[in-house]
Amino acid sequence: MELSGTLDLVGRVWFRLCVILLLAGIILVKLVPMVRAANRDFPFDRELLMDVAPVGGSKRVPGLQFFSNGAVEIDLWCVSGRGQASVGADSVTIVPTALQDNQCSAERKRMDEELLNKLMQVTAWRWEGSVLVLVGPQALRYRPLTN
Repeated sequence: MELSGTLDLVGRVWFRLCVILLLAGIILVKLVPMVRAANRDFPFDRELLMDVAPVGGSKRVPGLQFFSNGAVEIDLWCVSGRGQASVGADSVTIVPTALQDNQCSAERKRMDEELLNKLMQVTAWRWEGSVLVLVGPQALRYRPLTN
């Protein structure tokens, strides 16, 4: 009878250990992608397309390309140009310096003004999975191009 009780105790301890290891494994599986995303570097020298659908029958979607020297290429719904960007560990500011009007409709110009104002209010960045989120009064989501 004593041997049976000992085996019972060993079985319960073993079962509890297995449950603890299983839970620890599940927690690690959930946390590792979040830690990797949090530790991703800023995507310098990569084309980023805004995570939105094209409008008005056009294929054009706004995009950005940041360079490590502080330059940024800006493509809005119609207007294109350059600017300066200051990127920190989790901070970013964007200042347009030279934009070229591509003779678009009044509606597209209005959309460009709105987007440009949002870009100039960006103060931080973070990764959400494979999407770069520029944080300001309204978050702007960009996807790096994959070729």
